[in-house]
Amino acid sequence: MPPMSLDPAALVQRYLDTVVSGSAEDVAALYAEDATLEDPVGGGEVHIGRQAIAGFYAMTANAEVSTELLQLRTGGHEAAFAFAITVTMGDTKIRVEPIEVMNFNSAGEITSMKAYWGPSDMKQL
Repeated sequence: MPPMSLDPAALVQRYLDTVVSGSAEDVAALYAEDATLEDPVGGGEVHIGRQAIAGFYAMTANAEVSTELLQLRTGGHEAAFAFAITVTMGDTKIRVEPIEVMNFNSAGEITSMKAYWGPSDMKQL
């Protein structure tokens, strides 16, 4: 079987769609077994492996989430993209506009994700 032809744009869209409609385990399944996630960069721990990554995404398990892709750049097995994520928990609604950088392996799994954002990229709606 020939190696999979990667389409980083499609992989990013699959990720954004899964963040909205999937469980924390569904999102973590998009990552390689030994993947790393740093969100935000410089602001906390680096999550290593699917179990830790699922724990990170579980923070929004009881929230309504929407995403909007704002800009995308791809090259090889990598993608950099700006997007908006809106999280609604009860009466609280927050919009964050991070820039994420993802690397993918030949199977199309995310091997690393870094999210760049800070307080000025977040607003309460």
